[in-house]
Amino acid sequence: MIPVPSGVRVWLATGHTDMRKGFPGLSLAVQEVLRRDPLSGHLFVFRGRRGDLLKVIWHDGQGACLFSKRLERGRFIWPTPVNGVVSITPAQLGYLLEGIDWRMPQKTWVPSSVG
Repeated sequence: MIPVPSGVRVWLATGHTDMRKGFPGLSLAVQEVLRRDPLSGHLFVFRGRRGDLLKVIWHDGQGACLFSKRLERGRFIWPTPVNGVVSITPAQLGYLLEGIDWRMPQKTWVPSSVG
């Protein structure tokens, strides 16, 4: 899990992105498509066409970080393209990176009795 400092926002780029891009190409997409500053310290998340690969860019104040994750099975749950960008919480990012539906996470176990 990425250590997300308090006050940092997480932005999802809706739609799909060319996953051949590195930090320079993705930061240009942040500026032109998302209309945000890639050096702001916020996290920007991109998904590939097949849906099994994510890339996250983050500038931590000292340098640029590029994280990627590929699921062995399944796809990342992604919002439909409305205006190009969706903001989520760092907790929802944790669900997303685990392949869990971050929009409505479900408990897998509920206790049947107290005590």
